[in-house]
Amino acid sequence: MKIFLIFSFLVFTCCSSFAQEKDAKQLYETAKNFMRQGDLDNSTLVFNRALQLDPNNLEMLKDFTFLNILKRDYTKAIEVGKTIIDRPDADEQAFQILGMAYKAIADYKECGKLYKRALKKFPVSGVLLNEAGELTAMDGDVNNAINYWEKGIEADVNYSSNYYNATMYYAKGGDLFWILIYGELFLNIESYSTRSAEMKSVLLEAYKKLYALGDVTKLLGTEKKTNAFEKAIIETLAKSNSLSSEGITPENLSAIRTRFILDWFGAKNNEKFPFRLFDNMQYLLREGIFDAYNEWIFGAAASPSAYQVWITSHEQQANDFKQFQQSRVFKLPTGQNYRDFSFSKDFK
Repeated sequence: MKIFLIFSFLVFTCCSSFAQEKDAKQLYETAKNFMRQGDLDNSTLVFNRALQLDPNNLEMLKDFTFLNILKRDYTKAIEVGKTIIDRPDADEQAFQILGMAYKAIADYKECGKLYKRALKKFPVSGVLLNEAGELTAMDGDVNNAINYWEKGIEADVNYSSNYYNATMYYAKGGDLFWILIYGELFLNIESYSTRSAEMKSVLLEAYKKLYALGDVTKLLGTEKKTNAFEKAIIETLAKSNSLSSEGITPENLSAIRTRFILDWFGAKNNEKFPFRLFDNMQYLLREGIFDAYNEWIFGAAASPSAYQVWITSHEQQANDFKQFQQSRVFKLPTGQNYRDFSFSKDFK
């Protein structure tokens, strides 16, 4: 009889625990739906109930912290966030969310300590390196912020925000060559966002500045410590100098870049410097949709209305490119970062 009672108690306990977990999961989904809809009060109410049932759920606690940031209850967000990062299973996102709360109240000192701690635990986190760079820029040290973004690109080649921030930094007067490379890599990793629309304009302006030099090889004398990869690209682009004589337009850029790809692969530079971005461009050229790709970048930046006219008059090519763009995920392999970057002595 005693054994039967013990067994019954264990069954009841297990069933009760399972039911609580199920209820907590359902409440969690409801809370997230309220948050997505912008109903933050109801989201808070349901989150509190869910956390009573499952108080140690890491994902739930992270979302609850983020909810309090949305509510601008930064005190609560920091209180909960601190408990999360002390857990042994705290992930990169836990540190990122707490950092958002600190940045919201401009507590750069505590946020800096947080990122220093986070990067000791996750030293090759592209997300955290980007966040640390943004914090450094917000704190007025933008020239040191680039160290974090460059390190983030080196550490995680497929995290888009480091490319975005590095490109925008260089667009304010820095390295023209890497504006072109980083900017286009960003567009392929993060193709459809408000930032991608902004990046298209940055790329168009960078090409205008490049060919305004008259001879692209002049770039070799203006960029710092040009390496073999940069030199090969600049010398290949220089073969298209004459194509820019009538100005830099989406159509001329398509011709210039077509010539570049043909010359790059013709000289077997792809074997010396394997680079997914150029492989992708060659594929688009072979498939007959490279013009559509160039119009998507430069046509949209130069004149949205003219770009719509182009789409209408090239419907099949535009649709083929759109289908390609939506059916693939652009990923850079490791070992294709040819950037020689000397980190500032102030970089930590």
